[in-house]
Amino acid sequence: MANSEARTSRYNPQGVRYQVFLSFRGPDTRRGFTNTLCHGMNDAGIRVFMDDEELRPGERISEELLQAIDNSKIYMPIFSKNYASSHWCLCELAKMVENTSESKTDGNKKVIMPIFYDVKPDDVKLKTALYSEAILNLEQQKKNKFSPEEVEKWRRALREVDDTKGWELENYQGHGELVKLIVDEVMYKLKSRQRKVTDDLVGINDRLSAINTLLDINSSGVRLVGIYGMGGIGKTTLAKMIFNQLSCYFGKYSSFLDDVREKSQNEGLVKLQEQLLSDIVNSRVARNIDRTDYGMNTIGEILGNKKVLIVLDDVDESEQIEDLIGKNSLYPGTRILVTTRKRRVLKIKGFKYEILSYEMEALNDEDALQLFSRHAFGRDSPLNPYYSLSKDIVSTTGGLPLALQVIGALLSHHEERKYWEETLDKLRRTPHRDVLGKLRISYDALDSDEQIFLDIACFLINEEKINPIYVWKDCDFSP
Repeated sequence: MANSEARTSRYNPQGVRYQVFLSFRGPDTRRGFTNTLCHGMNDAGIRVFMDDEELRPGERISEELLQAIDNSKIYMPIFSKNYASSHWCLCELAKMVENTSESKTDGNKKVIMPIFYDVKPDDVKLKTALYSEAILNLEQQKKNKFSPEEVEKWRRALREVDDTKGWELENYQGHGELVKLIVDEVMYKLKSRQRKVTDDLVGINDRLSAINTLLDINSSGVRLVGIYGMGGIGKTTLAKMIFNQLSCYFGKYSSFLDDVREKSQNEGLVKLQEQLLSDIVNSRVARNIDRTDYGMNTIGEILGNKKVLIVLDDVDESEQIEDLIGKNSLYPGTRILVTTRKRRVLKIKGFKYEILSYEMEALNDEDALQLFSRHAFGRDSPLNPYYSLSKDIVSTTGGLPLALQVIGALLSHHEERKYWEETLDKLRRTPHRDVLGKLRISYDALDSDEQIFLDIACFLINEEKINPIYVWKDCDFSP
């Protein structure tokens, strides 16, 4: 069995929300296909509840099992020859159908993705004798234990299974091919590796188009693209959007490594290598990495045999790229995207591949004003009394998205024109490219309690509480 939940069929009381619920007839597939499928999904980072009706006593579905079904997003019944001879499997299926029907109206859509293991969709839909007779036998063997309404609910659930959303084993060469296809489809359905991106995006479409052209997902060769530009200009946001768009083409073979510069300094590159290997292969391989050179060699061997999508975000040294994708040949179709503040990082001496570069430029005046307005006014353009002031404030930011967002959010809490004029004066006195200086203006506007929260968030994690309290008292912050 793949995990303790699967082995004991117990719902985790700590509130784990499963992504996939597997329902199967134990004697038919437990040690074969189901076990292989469960391990394949676990290796891809998918949280699976693997139920086994053989391990549970009693006639009625338990509250714990109902919770496991309710907390799953994808239901995967493995229809085998004896599936319908188990009242447990039929009860689970009926609950799945009920949940998918309800989820169409509550916005939390669930889906049944059936697998037809040595049976046909017509068998499941009761168009043949196989499942029809199995249910009749259950009725006869366990008279008075199941009501006619409950039995009819089973039949109705079987007829409602949509075979277009599932797989027939006989159409594939073997378990391995089918498991890979299922895992890739589940990953796509879950969008489990999608990166969160703000809704307040302005002037992004042309940039997306330019990067997609450079990556050219339809070509069979290897493509590496580097996005460079100053901090806060939106490189990471652009990389996240590209990753979200393209990851569906790579299934589970995708990885987004964020904050490479900071993490390599604080935790070491081995941690990043472990994350990449865990994303693309599985955690067992990643646990064996103990040195950077060993990690690089392992990654190189794996990437030479798999078409992958990798994003290396905020790289500041060329060696980090080599250490994280290896020096070997990459598999045809592979795409690597790098973001960095330094263009020179993209020129790697003796590297096998050219990294195509794209300069991330600041927003134009029109887009900058729109982004500022969204944060300052909650609309795409300034309110009339503030129009001229808004244009002047935007002109001091150099079109830098981060500065526009922060300053806009700061001013959204103040209606006094004098406060806006003072903020504009401070911005004008700050050098054009002094990003931190411009952002500091919003920090200085915080009151003491808010500054304490920032101190905790940025500097004091895992510190003894008494020490900063003394500091804040000396500063008259009333901790």
